[in-house]
Parts: sequence; C-alpha cells; structure tokens
Amino acid sequence: MELAQPVADAASAQSWGRPALRFSRAEMAGAVADLGVLVPIAVALIVKNGLTPTAVLVPAGLLYVASGLFYRVPVPVQPLKAFGAIAIAYGLGSSEIAAGALLMGGVFVLLGAAGWLDSVARIFPQPIIRGVQLSVGLLFCQLAWKLATAPPAAFVDHDRPVWWLLAGTAVVAVAALLLRRHLVSLVLVALAVVAMAVAYHGPLTFGPSPVFLPQLSLHAFTAAAIALVLPQLPLTFANSCLATADAARTYFGRDAERVRPARLALSLGLANLIAGSISGMPVCHGAGGMTAHRSFGAHTGGAPVMLGSVLLVLAVVIGADLATVLAGFPVPILAGLLIVAGLLHIALLKDLRHPAHWALAVLVGVTGFLSNLAIAVVGALLIWWLATAAIKVRDRYA
Repeated sequence: MELAQPVADAASAQSWGRPALRFSRAEMAGAVADLGVLVPIAVALIVKNGLTPTAVLVPAGLLYVASGLFYRVPVPVQPLKAFGAIAIAYGLGSSEIAAGALLMGGVFVLLGAAGWLDSVARIFPQPIIRGVQLSVGLLFCQLAWKLATAPPAAFVDHDRPVWWLLAGTAVVAVAALLLRRHLVSLVLVALAVVAMAVAYHGPLTFGPSPVFLPQLSLHAFTAAAIALVLPQLPLTFANSCLATADAARTYFGRDAERVRPARLALSLGLANLIAGSISGMPVCHGAGGMTAHRSFGAHTGGAPVMLGSVLLVLAVVIGADLATVLAGFPVPILAGLLIVAGLLHIALLKDLRHPAHWALAVLVGVTGFLSNLAIAVVGALLIWWLATAAIKVRDRYA
C-alpha cells in the first residue's frame, strides 16, 4: 500500500497537468468572445498596411490551436496591441511589420528558452500583477469606446451616427452582462455572420490570398526596433507572460499548471517568427483575452483549438475576399464584447484585501493606462521593495 501511494499521486498530478479538451457549445461561445480585439486590428492591418488576409490569420490560427493542445486551458491569442496601433497610425508597410515580428519573436524565444523567466516572475507581487490587469481592462474599455465613436473607415458601420453605435454597444454589453453569456456570445456572432453576408456584394472568391516573403533590410529592422518593438516589449512581458499566467492560475487552478511565463514567452515568440517569415500579423497572448474566453463559457483548451481551426479554414478557403467580409462585422457587437471583457478583467482586483495593495494596483493600472506600463511597473516594484525593507527594519527594532 505504501508503494502504491506515490504512483497514485503521480497519476493524479499528470491528470491535473493535462486536463481533457471539451468541444461544446459553451467552449465555442467562450472562444468567440475575444473577437473584439482580433477583428478590428486584423482588418486595419489588411486595409491600411497592405498585409494579406491569409498571412494575417494563419499565425493567429496556428498559435490558437497549439496553445489549446499544449496548455489545455483557453489561453488567448491577440494581435500585438501597441505594435499594431503604431503600425496602423503611421501606415508602416509589410516590411517594417515583418521585421518587428521577427525581432519580437527572437527576443521572446530567447527569454522563454533561457528558463529563468519563471524565476523573474516571482519578484512581481500580486498587487502589481493586478495593476497590469487593471491597465489592460481599461485599455479594452478605451478600445470599445473608440470603436463605437470613431470606427475605422474599413468597416461598413463607419458612416452610421455615433448615437446608433453607442446605443448598439450598450445593448450588447448589458445583454452580455445580465444574461447567460455563453448563449449571448453565440447569438451575437450568429447575427454578425448574417450582417456580414448581407453587407457583402458579389460572389465569393474561394482560395487563399497571396502570401509573400518579407523584403527585409537594415532600415526595416532599425525602424521596427525603434517604432514598434521598444514600445511593445514591456506590455508583452507584463501582460502576455506575467498577467496571463496569473489569470490562468486564478481562473483554473491546477488545471493551468502548464501556463507559465517562460512557456508563454516561447509560444508567442515562435508564432511571431512564423508571422514575420510570411509578412503576417504579429501576435501575443493576453490576460484580458483569457477573461473574455472564460467569462463567456470556455474552460478547456478546446475553445482555442476550435477558434484557431476556424481562422485557418477562413484563411485558406476565403482568404482572397476575407478583408471585405470582415469589414461587415457589426461594430456594436465588437465594442460590446470588448467592454464586457474589460469590465470583467478589472474585476480581478476584487481578491486584493489590504488597502495598500489596492492603492498600489490602482497606481500601476492608471499610470500604465495613461502613460507607460514599464515605468509604472518599475516604479511600483521600487515602492514595494522599499516598503518591505522598512517593515523588516521596524519589526527588527520594535
């Protein structure tokens, strides 16, 4: 009997570390809940920056499928938000975007493969991680507001009155918060599919869009490093690695045993090397996306496997017309899903108990949202270390 116990424990640990995948209606509902981040940035990169639809969706689809199969919980995949926003704002071409993706991929593959990122993550206390998550939740709400008040010109809804878009967003958000969310998200996406079908004129052209190797140069790498990579690095480290791992543990406990900062860095790094090699969309993980997936019904890796498979099928089957099709996605649905995910993500702060922890989390979140996340995190770490040292000195001489 004594010899059998360790074997049973090992089997139990293995089952916890590799939970079963489920492919249900609830999982699919959770899978589509994060489209509010993916669709607008993907469409803008296609329309304004000249990326091809197939190259945009393939890296995201591959990372979704791989994440679901490996992590076994709904680890999200999103565009690099600061990276994408800057590239869109300045109209950077596919060469600079590809160079930036390759640089991001190389940096995070090295960080993940080095093996010490998990140890580094332990120096960040929970209030600082919650502050990062607050910053991301506020960013989601801001993106939702911008979508509703000034939607990109590529979308069919861009010329509708602002009051109509705001009213639609409010209805979607309230419905998603008050009703059974896994049913709401499926209904909303079904309505969006109908709207896209109505908005699209002309026969579909089947087949993928062209995929090109990037035209790389020293100038492209230099421009990408300064304009795209440097602003994105702290956000990706804090949100995609640290905050996503923390959210996974908070939501899924021991089922999220595989979700560790170093592994997240490695998986997003490999995906960006693929994205850069085909002039595609740079991608990452994100704690806000995990909140969206989980809150709308996803609890296993089946959700990302299903969504990733759908993205890959779309990229290959209707990639040639995908930009026009996605432009018909109703903006209020995208904005409504975004604001709900943002609010639910902000709610992660509820497990903080000490007023000082709340103050530090709010300081990080608001400073990171309004100014610079890297400065907010470093400043908060200094405050935490100084306060900890002061308490130790007080206790020693008390």
